[in-house]
This record gives sequence, structure tokens and C-alpha cells, in this order.
Amino acid sequence: MDAYTGFAGVYDLFMEDVPYEDWCLWIRETLADHGIHDGLVLDLGCGTGVMTELLAEAGYDMTGIDFSEEMLEAAVERREQSGHETLYLCQDMREFELYGTVRAIISICDSMNYILEEEELLDIFTRVDNYLFPGGIFIFDFNTDYKFREVIGDATIAESREDCSFIWDNFYDVEEGINEYDLTVFVREEGEMFRRFTETHYQRGYTVEQMTGLAEQAGMEVLEVRDADTGEEATSTSQRVYVVAREKKKDLSGEKRG
Repeated sequence: MDAYTGFAGVYDLFMEDVPYEDWCLWIRETLADHGIHDGLVLDLGCGTGVMTELLAEAGYDMTGIDFSEEMLEAAVERREQSGHETLYLCQDMREFELYGTVRAIISICDSMNYILEEEELLDIFTRVDNYLFPGGIFIFDFNTDYKFREVIGDATIAESREDCSFIWDNFYDVEEGINEYDLTVFVREEGEMFRRFTETHYQRGYTVEQMTGLAEQAGMEVLEVRDADTGEEATSTSQRVYVVAREKKKDLSGEKRG
């Protein structure tokens, strides 16, 4: 799970084309469809807090959890600029703990792909289900096995900016279903001086059947499975998928039934 250390400082720069506001609108509309217009919401794997603060701006009482202290430092700076009262916690999502239940939990930007074992993913989903208010909603996305196997493959991605550049070498182990990113970043420090650092990230490619099966095994009801690019029902060639699930076993006292 060690990732986004040195890269955290330039993460937002390389993610500036990500349509966070469009994603936020869809998340808000989805929550509203289930009667969730405000209240406590958790952003699991919140990173630098972009989505967390957008949802706080929309009126939700936000908590953000991430395992990277460096990413959370950027999130706290964003909170100070926004003036919101978001609570940020440095926790491993495999062992996250809250003070009580929340109305919804979201997790975007493929945080779940960093969980390499199905057993650990099931533990996370079980914790999610435990911390959701009766009828609470869980929205998460993930990169599919198809994307890693057929689209990214053993590719190299490079991007150069005035103040920073990166080289992203990608290797996908089809048998293990594990994708390795070897990331080299060059950041301008002063004048023509650049600092070089490297990180290695590992993600697992999951199928829709695996993800929905684990969510159901954790006790949730899967409501929607969408292609993140088209907004339509996910297919065998979807590269990023959104899943919307609902807690279904608690009564109004917060106790589990059956």
C-alpha cells in the first residue's frame, strides 16, 4: 500500500484534466436519488481531497481517509483554502475506523485496485457495510481486468511539463492479474535544477463479477454497474466501472438483522 509519497506533491498537476466536477455532479445526483442530500459522508482513499472538498462545498459533512501522509498534507492545505471543516484521517483503508455510521461512502480514482487480495477487499466492503447508516449508499469505481490486459498492457506513458515530467512504465502480469507501474518523476526545484524520484505502484485488475460478488458477500445490495466513460450499463469492454451499492441488513437502531 506504500504509494504516492514523492509523487503526491505533483499529483494534482498531472490530474488536472480529470473531470472531478462532472464526477461530483453524478455522485450528488446518485445520492439525491436515494434521499441523501446532506449529512455525514466518507471519502475512502481521498488522496489530495479534491472530491472531498467539492462534496463539502455541496453541503455534505465530509470525512476523508487516506494512507498517504503526503497526500493528506495536500488535502489539509486544500481544506484551509476552502474554509470547510472536513475531517482527514490517516488510515489504511483495510483497517479504517470511524466514530459512527455515515449516510454514504464514496471511493473514486481506482483506490480499490490497490487492494491486491480478494480477501482484503471483502474485509473493506464488510467495514463499509458496517459503517453505513441503514439504507446507506456506497459508490466506488475501479479499473477493469480488460483495461489492464487489453488497453494498457506493457505500455510506457510519458508527459513533460515546464516544471515537472514523468515516465510511467507499465507491466501487467496476466496470470496474477497484477499491474506494476514504475514511475519516474522529475520536479524542478530551482532554476534548471530538477529532482528525480521513483515510485512503484501495484494494482489488481478486477472483473465486474468479482467486484459485485464481493459487495454482495459483504451484505450489500448492488443497485447499479455503469461504464464510467459512457454512463451506460457496464460491458465486457468497459475500462473503468462505477458500482452503486446499498446497505440492507440494519434496522433503524443500527443493529444488523438476521
